[in-house]
Amino acid sequence: MRILQIIPSISLVYGGPSQVVLELSAALAREGIKVTAIATDSNGDTGQKPLDVPLNVPVSQDGYEIIYFRCAPFRRYKFSLDLLKWLTLQARKYDLAHIHALFSPVSSFAAKICHQQKLPYILRPLGTLDPADLRKKRLLKQLYALLLESTNLANAAAIHFTSPQEAKISERFGVSTRDLVIPLGVTPPNKGENHKATIHSQFAIPANTPLVLFLSRIDPKKGLNLLIPALEKLLKEGLNFHFVLAGTNPQNRDYEEKIKLQIYHSPLREHTTITGFVTGELKSALLQAADIFVLPSYYENFGVAVAEAMVAGTPVIVSEQVHICQQVKESESGWVSKLEVSALAKLLRFALQNPHERQRRGLRAKEYALQHYSWDAIARQMIQVYEQILLARQS
Repeated sequence: MRILQIIPSISLVYGGPSQVVLELSAALAREGIKVTAIATDSNGDTGQKPLDVPLNVPVSQDGYEIIYFRCAPFRRYKFSLDLLKWLTLQARKYDLAHIHALFSPVSSFAAKICHQQKLPYILRPLGTLDPADLRKKRLLKQLYALLLESTNLANAAAIHFTSPQEAKISERFGVSTRDLVIPLGVTPPNKGENHKATIHSQFAIPANTPLVLFLSRIDPKKGLNLLIPALEKLLKEGLNFHFVLAGTNPQNRDYEEKIKLQIYHSPLREHTTITGFVTGELKSALLQAADIFVLPSYYENFGVAVAEAMVAGTPVIVSEQVHICQQVKESESGWVSKLEVSALAKLLRFALQNPHERQRRGLRAKEYALQHYSWDAIARQMIQVYEQILLARQS
């Protein structure tokens, strides 16, 4: 079986979606599937240099191959005429395409080409069909859906949602679709090192100070307007903690700077470390060193960072709009908050004041994530779906 993974950009600065494609491709390859991932060389939307990668040629990685294409024209939208030309010529060499993103021109036109070339495709919307997300640039998205995405949804072999809640609330624009609910996976971190001591030393954080970690894109939807006042409230009460803000936003630098300035002019300033974008060993160390991971998003179709914290053994506090909140609640992997400053502060206060309960829930989180968010198990589920789609087309 030959599978195409298509995504506008695979740069890790764009967060979870890019990471998912890399890890899913590697997991599929371990199961014997021939995988080619195609993407642009985009590495940020506001003047950053593109990825330093070979263009238009396969690059072998973790058992699969990636082909990068120059992002041009319309760099802001991660578009590539070269990618679409390649897909037009090469589509019939593959059995199925898995397209990651909606309302992105390169993904939308890739779906059109797949349909024209009779290559079945699955769409993963990345939360873009959530009514809350559709409210942003509403009129433009309605027109975009009318011209492109509603037809792409109708022609898709399936729509890949990552949680039952995402599937339940997602808009289909009047189109009937075959829905798949398959969660995303996470890779367990390396063991052995005293990550807590390392992080405390690296960022000059006093020993025995609980770490509250936010690790995600710095975006209005992530609920920082709730989290920062909640932490300020706890600081005023005299609670001891250190806040680590890890992340960036290559698509909205103005908002990122606004948040940094807010913290700079806040009492939190002396109790906060802002790391910027993190990956690799530092990211792994932060997830394992944290005492509490918090993500109070206004909407989140899955929350890869939440699952990463869980598999690292860190209890999580998420909002009721993070769509794996039910799994967090039922597995006692952490706590679920309403979208209110007072509710978030209450749960943070309880977690900070109860280290034994934090430890218990962290162990539960790790156990649940290892069982349910294993990439190898998810890859096998995905292969079954791929096979079902191809068999259905043959009958």
